[in-house]
Amino acid sequence: MNKPSAPSLPAAHFIRAIVEADLKEGRYATRRWRGTPGLGEEQARGNLDTARIRTRFPPEPNGYLHFGHAKSICLNFGLARQFGGRCHLRFDDTNPEKEETEYARSIIDAVRWLGFDWEDSRENNLYYASNYFDAMLVCAEYLVSAGHAYVDSQSAEAIRDSRGTLVEPGKDSPYRARSIAENSALFKRMQAGEFPDGAHVLRAKIDMASPNINLRDPVIYRIRHAEHHNTGSRFCVYPMYTFAHPIEDALENITHSICTLEFEDQRPFYDWLLERLAEGGLFLRPLPRQYEFSRLNLTYVALSKRKLIQLVEEGKVTGWDDPRMPTLVGARRRGYAPEGFRLLMERIGVSKSDSLISYSLLEDCMREVMNETDERRVAVLDPIRLVVSNYPEGQSEDCEAPNHPLRPELGKRLLPFGRELWIEREDFREVPDKGYHRLCPGGMARLRYGFIVRCTGCEKDAAGQVKTVFCEYLPETKSGTPGADSVKVKGNLHWLSARHSQACLVRLYDRLFSVPNPGADGHDFIEDMNPNSCREITAQVEAALKDALPGMRFQFERHGYFAVDTQDSSAGAPVFNRAVTLKDSWGKSA
Repeated sequence: MNKPSAPSLPAAHFIRAIVEADLKEGRYATRRWRGTPGLGEEQARGNLDTARIRTRFPPEPNGYLHFGHAKSICLNFGLARQFGGRCHLRFDDTNPEKEETEYARSIIDAVRWLGFDWEDSRENNLYYASNYFDAMLVCAEYLVSAGHAYVDSQSAEAIRDSRGTLVEPGKDSPYRARSIAENSALFKRMQAGEFPDGAHVLRAKIDMASPNINLRDPVIYRIRHAEHHNTGSRFCVYPMYTFAHPIEDALENITHSICTLEFEDQRPFYDWLLERLAEGGLFLRPLPRQYEFSRLNLTYVALSKRKLIQLVEEGKVTGWDDPRMPTLVGARRRGYAPEGFRLLMERIGVSKSDSLISYSLLEDCMREVMNETDERRVAVLDPIRLVVSNYPEGQSEDCEAPNHPLRPELGKRLLPFGRELWIEREDFREVPDKGYHRLCPGGMARLRYGFIVRCTGCEKDAAGQVKTVFCEYLPETKSGTPGADSVKVKGNLHWLSARHSQACLVRLYDRLFSVPNPGADGHDFIEDMNPNSCREITAQVEAALKDALPGMRFQFERHGYFAVDTQDSSAGAPVFNRAVTLKDSWGKSA
């Protein structure tokens, strides 16, 4: 297994270097753009393209985006933003049997949540590949007419068997020698719906002996009598993805078509197809170029769509937006910051070599941006009562706490102090270890933003569990007063007034898997799930937090960064999700 890497800033970015070189050379300076996608003769009537480059993010709307998609989004939209270009959001909805509108809406939300857009006052570059079906048929018919494609009437099994292997050439189809007229007539009849599914396919005519198996007359159209979510029943032949993808790029005037490494073997067909169509005048040069980069691989994460579906369908998680899932809807609900994803992608860079990125790096990026942005609040997650015996009953006073210690412009808030308080159970020990600086009988500590207190003892329940701690406060030591430094102590505890705090549900989320590479060596990845990936507790929080709105995020001092759950919260009763702890508890190798 690859060892997790922790790259430094700036990281390698070979695609950025390619773009810089292309712009310096002026490779795309003569492109014309009419404002909307179209074939070459249409684009020729447009003005010079004001976008220096055009990239695209082309998801298939058949599922929810995950962390790996975030890398592609940040790469494509980020390059366009950096170099004065445009990035298109294109739904690759060429398969009539898989796409759903629900997923398209989710993708739109995810891209915008990450901080990117395809629309401004001049252009709206949201496209659907299915709107190009007519243009794709024009391209296919040209290939037939030029002798570059033929109708094959073999079964799918026969076509597969005749493709050959990596060391053996394929065999010509018995229908490869059909005349142009016969191929053209058959393809027209396929489009007219005269044949059942699987009766014929249209194949590119390239080279059955090519060492690249993807050039051995790949199928480019098949018959599917299926309802399409966008075009209905208008079409009964549909393009294969490898045929549609380069045509979509060319129609949209894309300059840099950036894909993950599994498409590297398809690049020769991408280039072959666009060259043939440019020869026929269907597209103008310069043509789009495809570049490949390595996927995002994270420790403690499963990004396989098959595995994610299994987690949802078997009820191992509550759904696609479960805050433990590596989906962008899950990350958003958990409280992850979109700026954290952007920072991660900048730090890991772009390369052609697969590497395993430590999940801790993602968490560090989240902490870094949240530390700058999130206001501070106090929450006691495991509360135990602290009684200040010498403080008057029924009386209270305010202590001042900054909303953000690094941003004084955000002001301060008031924390009521009274006779009965909540503190963390771990902040009292009846028999302390050496070096313990919190409360113990006879020991002193500061109540953060408040007073120094001296512990006088505790009370236990019938089971011997401490239920109340007693102390006395030193009135002259209140924080912010001249006497605050008159007594020196090492311990500094957070607290809340028992009378003024609010009880609420808090979910302590952790990594979904307990091992760096779930399912390694062929065993069931479900067995690697972390049994402690979610723990629900009832905590005490500042009273004002009862009005916190879904999606709002805060740093709970000492505990980490928490967000109001967007699904299970209600007015006056927020549910808080822990997004990330204050420190990495998994170690540097995690």
